[in-house]
Order: sequence, then structure tokens, then C-alpha cells
Amino acid sequence: MPEGAATGGPGRQAGRFSAGLRLAVTTFTVLPVPAGRVDRATAGAAMALAPAVGALLGVVLAGVLLALSAVTAPLVAAAVTVGCAALLTRGLHLDGLADTVDALGSYRRGPAALEIMKQPDVGPFGVVALVVVLLVQAAALAELAGRSGPAALAAVVAAVAAGRVGVTVACRRGVPAARPQGLGALVAGTVGPLALAAGTVAVAVVAVAAVPDRPWQGPLAVAVALAVVVALLRHVVRRLGGITGDVLGAVVEITTTLVYLGLLLSG
Repeated sequence: MPEGAATGGPGRQAGRFSAGLRLAVTTFTVLPVPAGRVDRATAGAAMALAPAVGALLGVVLAGVLLALSAVTAPLVAAAVTVGCAALLTRGLHLDGLADTVDALGSYRRGPAALEIMKQPDVGPFGVVALVVVLLVQAAALAELAGRSGPAALAAVVAAVAAGRVGVTVACRRGVPAARPQGLGALVAGTVGPLALAAGTVAVAVVAVAAVPDRPWQGPLAVAVALAVVVALLRHVVRRLGGITGDVLGAVVEITTTLVYLGLLLSG
């Protein structure tokens, strides 16, 4: 149960699940779903359900990739798919990646680094991070477009969902918020170990089908990506004092990109 959630009957739990699902959809996609009441219990449910929303988004993106690759060059299909991913998430995760990398690249700490994240412009570190991530994702999707339909579908779903598992890792108990207000303060420390384990295992199972001749490679790619995220979060906490909404966006893009890479490595 998310931290701060009060116990209650089935009706109350169902209401919290429904509110959490709506909040997860509005947070991680462009869909204008009414979020309703938002508190830490609801936020915890939303962060726990983030991988499920990511999986649905992955299905849509895989459909775009496979449909376009049947009528155009794989790289074109991949580039359009990356663009669709940004469109369907309002580009918020990419913005968070740029802001987080700019703050960490400044070598400043605490409030000074957080102030950099608030700036509307993107610095050189952020630009490089965006270019590298987008290029790697496009190249990976172009390669996946040449694989069988089921394997490509599983790979895209696993990578996109894993990006949202990274968010549940960032929101697990014990990880503080960098600011007393904002999205980070609302969701920090709200996800318990059971929800985190369930999301991780579910994505790892999907990843098995991404590399059918090496069924261990998909789960290993997910595990390694999440291990990198844990290390990154420790660094972020030391430098910034905790997580912010921008950090969550960065985690999504970094985890997704690492899983794509892990799924494409040759055995």
C-alpha cells in the first residue's frame, strides 16, 4: 500500500485504484482524463500503476512502428515513432531529461542546482543528452522494425513500460523529495516494495519475448537498466537533495533507452 494510504473496505480501495489510474494516465500520457482528488495515497497508486500505463503506450508505439515499417524505410518509421512518443507524453519526459542533466552538469548542489532546473532554456549538457537519447532510441527502433512482429512488439512494450518502472523505483519509500512542493513532493516515498516488485516482474516477463532465442536477455536488460537508475538516484539525492518531477522524466527516458540497448546487444 502506498505510504500514507489509510486502510479501508473494498469500495475505498477500488476508489483509490480508479483515482490512481486516472492520475497515472494524465501524468504519463497526453490524454485529458479528469484526475479527480489528488493526495499522496492517490499519487502512490498512480506511481505504482505507471508501468501498466507505459505498457499500453508501448502497444500504441509498437503498432505505429510496425505499420510504418511495412510501407517505408525502417529508419523513417523509427523516427516517426520517436516523435509519436514525444507527442503522446507532451514531451515532458524529454524536458525533464534536459533539465536534470543541465543541473547535474553544472556541478552545483542543492538550491543552486534546483534553480538551474527551473530555467526555461536548455543548456549544452541538456542538448547533448536529448540528441543522444533520441538518436539511440530511433536507431534501436529501426533495428527492431526488422524483427518479427511479436518480438518487436514485446521489445517496445518492455522498454516503454520499464521506463515507468524506473519512476516507481524513484518513488519508492526512502527516496526524499528535493523540494517541499511540486510533483516530487507529492509522489516521493509513496511506493511500497510489493508494488515495485510486481511492476518489475511483469515487465521482465514481457521482455522474455523480446529476444525469443535468448529468453534471459530481456529480463537482464531490464534489471541492468533499473540498477543504473538506482545508482543515478543516489547521485541525484546527494546533489539535489531528492527527486523532482524533472528527475522522474529523466528516469523514464534513461531507463527506456537502456532497455532498448540491452535488447539489441548480440549474444
